[in-house]
Amino acid sequence: MTRLRRFILLCALTAAMPGLPGSSAAAEGDKNNSADQLRVDSVEVLLSHVGPIVLLKVHDRAIPIFVDIIVAESIQGALMEKKPARPLTHDLMHTILEAYAGTVSQVAITLKDTVFYAALTVVIQNTARVFDSRSSDAIALAIHFKAPILVSRDLLDTAGIAIEKKPGEVKL
Repeated sequence: MTRLRRFILLCALTAAMPGLPGSSAAAEGDKNNSADQLRVDSVEVLLSHVGPIVLLKVHDRAIPIFVDIIVAESIQGALMEKKPARPLTHDLMHTILEAYAGTVSQVAITLKDTVFYAALTVVIQNTARVFDSRSSDAIALAIHFKAPILVSRDLLDTAGIAIEKKPGEVKL
């Protein structure tokens, strides 16, 4: 079995397991406790036979998040600093926020009942506001703004999968 197939199988099994540590009850502990937050080192988009996967890499572990193809394109484009012919939603949000001197200052990812959530922090005129967001949308905007993506140690321990770092891998 190839590494990718093992990885996808493990992701599917992890998502299907009821009572997974880090789902509902454990996710309550994931609430943006800044002392417990780890910065994501890098983000990677992979294509699999079940759909695109975004990997949030921290040290020697990765948290896999399945996303739709449009968000995967937006994230990959932002990672490669390529602008699409027509702006995607994340490109539009980036442009609007910049027009009002706004920025995304950070994104915190959590997990509840097998669903990933994000707290997207936007700063405009020295006022920070936190918005509930789909994790994929928040990741795309964080990459556009080169903002840190944060996960709790508990989330990394429960949903993270061991990986090998590639030589010369780019950090955010």
